[in-house]
Amino acid sequence: MVTFGWLKSFSMDPVKETAEAAFGEAPARRDRAGWVLAGGRSRRMGTDKALVEVDGEALAARVARQIAPVCGTVSLVGDPAKYGALGYPVVADRFTGEGPLAGIEAALRTSAAEWNLIVACDMAELDAAMLEALFAGGADCNVAAYADGRFEPLCGVYRRRCHAAILAAIEAGVRRVKDVLPGLGLRYVRVETSQIPNLNTPEDVERYRNG
Repeated sequence: MVTFGWLKSFSMDPVKETAEAAFGEAPARRDRAGWVLAGGRSRRMGTDKALVEVDGEALAARVARQIAPVCGTVSLVGDPAKYGALGYPVVADRFTGEGPLAGIEAALRTSAAEWNLIVACDMAELDAAMLEALFAGGADCNVAAYADGRFEPLCGVYRRRCHAAILAAIEAGVRRVKDVLPGLGLRYVRVETSQIPNLNTPEDVERYRNG
């Protein structure tokens, strides 16, 4: 295992950590921002999934609308030329082509809010109560996790001060979000699988459209 200078010790048991967590009071909406990661290669979808329409609405815009009630502001992260017409501010990656970690870096670098909800554009229906639980997690980085140990680093609340560690990781050559999480003061927040439907393929989209 490679160890970087920015990496701190952490628990490998997300279920145990969540069960023992003492959740605090969620921050006020004025201290929150929401960010939808709209870039990516979308290999499995075969087309830009941020622009795939569900009920006449592009996925990225749909996700942005759904997180808006729990956030003070909502923006997209990606190419302004591609996503500028979706009706939300768009912030460009500084490290283009380097994956979602670069998107998180862009969001935290730009954000004026202390607490930042960062989600992928393919999460077509996000539960408001679950998002509130992420904001109430109490750690610098609170990510959604399932009972079987899987977790969703692209459905989490990141404190703005996580930016320094994320930038250092990128500059050290790290590209996978899950490799950076341990250095951020991590807490896993238990959710149900049904609370985060991911649309990664055309078949996923068709099943979701058909209910």
